[in-house]
Amino acid sequence: MAGFVSNLLILLLLFQNICLGFRSPLSVFKRYKDISTSLPNECLGSDQPVISFGLSDYALDIRMPAVTPKQSDTYLCMSVPLPVDDEAYVVDFKPHASMDTVHHMLLFGCNEPSSTENYWDCDEGTCKDKSNILYAWARNAPPTRLPKGVGFRVGGETGSRYFVLQVHYGDVSAFRDKHKDCSGVTLHLTHQKQPLIAGMYLMMSVNTVIPPGKKVVDADIACHYKRSPMHLFAYRVHTHRLGKVVSGYRVRNGQWTLIGRQSPQLPQAFYPVKYPVDISYDDILAARCVFSGEGRTTETHIGGTANDEMCNFYIMYYMEAKHAVSYMTCTQNTNPEMFRNIPQEANIPLPVKSDVMKMVHGHHEETKASDTSSLLQQDKKEEILDQETKDSDASYLLQQAKKEEAEILDQDFHIEEVVEWTGLDLKLGQVSGLALDPENNLVVFHRGDHVWDENSFDSKFVYQQRGLGPIEQDTIIVLNPSNAKLLHSTGKSLFYLPHGLSVDKNGNYWVTDVALHQVFKLGAKDKEPLLTLGVPLQPGSDKNHFCQPTDVAVDPITGSIYVSDGYCNSRIIQFSPNGLYVMQWGEETSLGRSGPGQFCIPHSLALIPDLSQLCVADRENGRIQCFKLETGEFTREIKHKAFGRELFAVSYVPGGLLFAVNGMPYPGEAESVKGFVMNFSTGEIIETFIPLRKSFEMPHDIVASEDRTVFVGDVHAKAVWKFASVEKMEHRSVKKAGIEVQETKESETIAEARLKNKPESRDPLKNMDKQHLVQQASGTGVSFVLITTLLIIPVVILLVILVFIRWKKPTVYGADGEHKLDSSSGRILGRLRGKGGGGINLGNFFASHKSYSRKGFDRLSTEGSDQEKDEEDGTDSEEECSASPLPPAPSSS
Repeated sequence: MAGFVSNLLILLLLFQNICLGFRSPLSVFKRYKDISTSLPNECLGSDQPVISFGLSDYALDIRMPAVTPKQSDTYLCMSVPLPVDDEAYVVDFKPHASMDTVHHMLLFGCNEPSSTENYWDCDEGTCKDKSNILYAWARNAPPTRLPKGVGFRVGGETGSRYFVLQVHYGDVSAFRDKHKDCSGVTLHLTHQKQPLIAGMYLMMSVNTVIPPGKKVVDADIACHYKRSPMHLFAYRVHTHRLGKVVSGYRVRNGQWTLIGRQSPQLPQAFYPVKYPVDISYDDILAARCVFSGEGRTTETHIGGTANDEMCNFYIMYYMEAKHAVSYMTCTQNTNPEMFRNIPQEANIPLPVKSDVMKMVHGHHEETKASDTSSLLQQDKKEEILDQETKDSDASYLLQQAKKEEAEILDQDFHIEEVVEWTGLDLKLGQVSGLALDPENNLVVFHRGDHVWDENSFDSKFVYQQRGLGPIEQDTIIVLNPSNAKLLHSTGKSLFYLPHGLSVDKNGNYWVTDVALHQVFKLGAKDKEPLLTLGVPLQPGSDKNHFCQPTDVAVDPITGSIYVSDGYCNSRIIQFSPNGLYVMQWGEETSLGRSGPGQFCIPHSLALIPDLSQLCVADRENGRIQCFKLETGEFTREIKHKAFGRELFAVSYVPGGLLFAVNGMPYPGEAESVKGFVMNFSTGEIIETFIPLRKSFEMPHDIVASEDRTVFVGDVHAKAVWKFASVEKMEHRSVKKAGIEVQETKESETIAEARLKNKPESRDPLKNMDKQHLVQQASGTGVSFVLITTLLIIPVVILLVILVFIRWKKPTVYGADGEHKLDSSSGRILGRLRGKGGGGINLGNFFASHKSYSRKGFDRLSTEGSDQEKDEEDGTDSEEECSASPLPPAPSSS
């Protein structure tokens, strides 16, 4: 029996080591070692770029490959692939740099480096795709430290696959001996899931103008935070030469709490947040950059050259893993008035010693101000410095038309209905308008018990149902955007047929009434309008009359009022903030062709204040037209076949996203009614979406927030849908027994938890919802099953052999018997060890099963899908063979 126990223990240990070997990082480093090169002997760095120190942890050495910069202020870049395909976490950084030679280092994460060379001049860029700063080191600045339990998520389906190191060599006099440099950083990575995930929040000004000679110019940024709680631990500031001080704050209940304050002329690095700061839902993140235009003879704008400026405040944060978002931006100022209360410290420049200024800007002692060639060289150095800024700061593209949103937009997402949203069940009239107030609450404009039908107007557009009186219900309701709880309501006995709605920066409601042919401005708590445009119940086409006006928009910068007029006029009218007529543009569409500036029902307006443009949903022409705010000059058209013949509404989100909804298709046409997400610069459709509950009938208005929460109001369904952004699911196809199985993964959950715990329903909609809920296939779960199987099988085989031996030789006992048993077991173990000689190669089996690539497979269509992962659910995976989206119900109109 002792021999049996001994053999069993040996067998278990052997198979445990085999199985654990498959999970060890060393087992997946072969691919990395095949393509990586060891550091030259003259470098002091390790010649093993990947070093394992445990079953799940390893170190990745990222070093310059023995370079010798020839000129001061040289910027060199190099890239290193993540050595594993699986998801990993960066939990610590160890810099390797000498202050005598290296000015600063930046480490980026991305999926496509700008070059495939061993190293390259950073003038070529760092990454071709969007890059995130993970680490910054600078002379005379503290290194970046991650709190315990916090990690940057890399690899897997959504994380970065490459690290790009950028090193700025300041004074190269230390290289006179022509020695080789291997400066860099060593990363500590782990496969152990971290409870807290690190991310980056970028606040940046996009429209600041600095007048020449002006002593003080403020650039203010502020956004409402609408996500799960995050905790801040480091910050970084950045401007060009005119920046004096940059400060960041959390504003909660009117109280300003400092996140960080620093001179942008000090070394570029992430500085630790002095006191812990947490950000909760509905807090405001605010930042101010103070500039001086002294010494300039022309206006200075935001941009990427040495003569432009930038205003950036970076925040490193961590969140709970299940809610983690890796990157967020804020590019607007939602509440300019609150900056009157900003702490005075934000307006006081921090003193910087002249020698530090020279160090930061690459100026050296031998540079003479009187030497013209030195000054030219100095300007060249400044532009090289700004080239580094271009690579690390996406905001410089905001001044370059079609490139601006390409870097800011994180297009790796899709839109899905939030099925737990109870707003769909509200008892509303015809929903005609939607907007978000400054607090990001949802404002709904509906018609109560009034309807717009064929009896509402005569042939001259005069309203025929005045005898009904105004609507006796509150027509404007304000809802909590999370739970649809009623917060406020107004608008009783004021309107006959509500239509368009917008909310200005001060929270005033601007609405149109197609029956009254008027536009109104109402305070949130006022019973009577603050401003009225148009003559009640009188349609017209002059400066004082409207004819069924459809929408209104207010410029947050100038206060100018823009009205789309309307169903029986084809024009856009501009008014001053006080309601005085300024100008108009537009005309009726010509027969057979719709040219620029021609409308067939200008139905909805979207202001793009960043670019001073106004976009119009030209409904019956099925397109979007955009114009310059100042002149009404046509700038562009966005039109797609997928729109069909009608495009009802359009909404813009700062940062470059355009949202729209179309109308029901005409008989015989294929284009279905849906929502669209577009890149504003290119006009291309990024995503489409449809609801899961009910179907769109006549979606009449759409509004979206900066975090890509979308609301759609339907005039026929009398409903408001809520949709949310989810990181786009990657999928891989696996052929198995002739059936193609699609596996999906996503980083956010919206609805699955509510549906998973319900018993199976016969309701086809619920069944469809359940069918779409496909979870992430967990590598840990698969590995556990395989390991368990591999451990059980040999035990069973051994027991069978023991029984067989005992049956054959029941009289063998003592030392002889034990020896024979050991011999038999030894032969078995020998065969198992000989896995390279024609037996089963378990290593290859694991590799082929677990590490198959998604390359070469089609991306799973996101249109109409509802594939979500419940992070609280213990189920490892749920596979979907075929899932079709709900077909839209035919419209009644």
